[in-house]
Amino acid sequence: MNLELTIEDARWQDLESLAMRAIQAVLDYCDLDADLCEVSLLACDDARIAVLNSEFRQKPTPTNVLSWPAEDLAVGEAGLRPTPPTPDFTGEIALGDIAISFDTCAREASEAGKTMDDHVTHLIIHGVLHLLGYDHIRDRDATLMEGVEVEILGKMGIDDPYSV
Repeated sequence: MNLELTIEDARWQDLESLAMRAIQAVLDYCDLDADLCEVSLLACDDARIAVLNSEFRQKPTPTNVLSWPAEDLAVGEAGLRPTPPTPDFTGEIALGDIAISFDTCAREASEAGKTMDDHVTHLIIHGVLHLLGYDHIRDRDATLMEGVEVEILGKMGIDDPYSV
């Protein structure tokens, strides 16, 4: 897998190995050849992600993770898995870009009593699933996406982030 990692905030330590593991888990779940897939990941802070959130979602506030799919893989019918991405003329699959904020991730992990690594792993999985066409706008799609996240995290030995 080709991971293009840009670290803008030095607090993101050891993110590359964690990101590679999370992305690989999603690709395995979706039966995609990791050798063909490419993901860009921006590791930033709340100030930077707030600018991106404002620019792309018209929400001028920080968020935990944002995703920009390279290809529109929307599910169509609510509750159905998205169509897998197709390789380009070179045989590669550019999945898209993800941005993740240290400040929001650290705050959320602390508030939820989770380790930072487990929370960040979940958010990277969440972001990659968005790149693959999963969404949570409609309730049935949210249920599908959350179920996939829980299954992937479970295979990685990480507890269900949605359980109380």
